[in-house]
Amino acid sequence: MSEVPEGFARHTRKSPLTEPWEPIYAKRNADSVHLGLRLAEAHTNSRGFAHGGLISTLADNAMGLSCGLALGGNTRLVTVSLNVDFIGAAKPGQWLEIAPTVIRAGSTLCFVQALITADGEICARASATFRTIKPT
Repeated sequence: MSEVPEGFARHTRKSPLTEPWEPIYAKRNADSVHLGLRLAEAHTNSRGFAHGGLISTLADNAMGLSCGLALGGNTRLVTVSLNVDFIGAAKPGQWLEIAPTVIRAGSTLCFVQALITADGEICARASATFRTIKPT
């Protein structure tokens, strides 16, 4: 099963950390950036479920991009805190999707949460706080 849900296209913001997980897809809405990928064996832990590090990293990425979008797209952000609750298992072949919601985007701090689903079933939830930084 390799189909990508409608509205998703290859994610263009590359990272050395996420390069081995490609292809990663993004869908930009008016107020958020969703990330997703088709889970493969390389994304799993020793039990055969999606690795918590993969989920945490993609959630951090999607939530940060969504805060940036809420702040007009030209703001640099760093993660202050990241919390992830793992609710269920995601398995190879499933579509993993991170769907953020920005709670408050201020000039200094941005608060955001996300639901992470596997084939539409919630497998984790995340929340984060980001701080704006001035370019150096």
